[in-house]
Amino acid sequence: MEGLQGEVKVPLGGDRVYKDQCVYSFDTPESDDGLYVCLYSFLGFGKDYVLSYCTRTGRKLFLHIKRNKKVQQLQQAVTEVKKPTKLALGVDGGFDGGQVKEEYEETYSLVILPEHTVITLPNAHLPDRLQQSIDGVIAAENVSKKEALLAWEGEKLPISKHASSLQQLDNGVKIPPSGWKCSRCDLTNNLWVNLTDGAILCGRRYFDGSGGNNHAVDHFQQTHYPLCVKLGTITPDGADVYSYDEDTMVEDPNLAEHLAHFGINVALLTKTDQTMTELEIDMNMKIGEWSVIQESGKELELVFGPGYTGMRNLGNSCYLNSVMQVLFTIPEFCNRYYSNADTVFQSVITNPAEDFEVQMCKLAVGLLSGQYSKAATADQTDNKEIKNAKVFVAYDC
Repeated sequence: MEGLQGEVKVPLGGDRVYKDQCVYSFDTPESDDGLYVCLYSFLGFGKDYVLSYCTRTGRKLFLHIKRNKKVQQLQQAVTEVKKPTKLALGVDGGFDGGQVKEEYEETYSLVILPEHTVITLPNAHLPDRLQQSIDGVIAAENVSKKEALLAWEGEKLPISKHASSLQQLDNGVKIPPSGWKCSRCDLTNNLWVNLTDGAILCGRRYFDGSGGNNHAVDHFQQTHYPLCVKLGTITPDGADVYSYDEDTMVEDPNLAEHLAHFGINVALLTKTDQTMTELEIDMNMKIGEWSVIQESGKELELVFGPGYTGMRNLGNSCYLNSVMQVLFTIPEFCNRYYSNADTVFQSVITNPAEDFEVQMCKLAVGLLSGQYSKAATADQTDNKEIKNAKVFVAYDC
């Protein structure tokens, strides 16, 4: 064992640790055979790929991770469904489709290849450097999950190009802390204040006839004053700011100063109206689209096998998922990335997790092979609590 210490590295803060999914397949620690993480490259491998990686690279030491689902009663596992706070799937604050959050327990072992010698962990007799490598991998945040969340939780609003040089008229307008009304109609909600002249006007009319009467956008078309703020969303932490000139929601770093010009003290205001994100979420829920695409509570016929594999949504990834599923119905795509997958996987690549060709082949095998679309086991189908539970399915296309 001492002679193998040079075969390991201790992961540092900037190292990427792939411990939640195989870089060549969609095997995870929850798979029947678990996941093997190389203690030198920190790449994760399913059972079908770990030995070939060892043969190609000479890396022998792997941390084997097996994650088992804790047994729990369905009625204890189901928690109150919380209203979503962001337009996303599978992230905190997003739509969850009524999914039960499951708990897992992990077991670890050290595996030496190619002999497949297994050393149960913890083990007090391991060399210090080897133990430090194992501890570092276990403690590390998984890179794929971290990057996926950052990519799909939502875009950061841009800073408006008008924020630093916004013209504000000295017209004597002072806006009270409440009691607002559109200056062109009688609406008292969905009101926006223009940050150039202090005019209070109603917002756009929505497709269903609700919302405003378009007076704020009409005012911009007449004056070209670009920035406005939604009244009722102003708090010490910020507010909804829209730039008509840039045609998007923006950030205004000087918002407190701009509002103070019209007598508004942001420190004294509290939220009294919905933000634009909250309105979008309510609109999606109101029209029933979420329930329709999920077919919540309906008896669904389960299908399995090649061509019947879906993709889990994360954040807003359902749109991208739909595109990929369509692409993999094209014969040329299937030939290049599915039929050719074994050859690509056997090529020597420093980091297959970041190689486009490898990852496209991985996705092709996942979608088309049927390996991840199999009927439930007898234990699962015999579970009456599972059979009687509501079915929630999110379709990508």
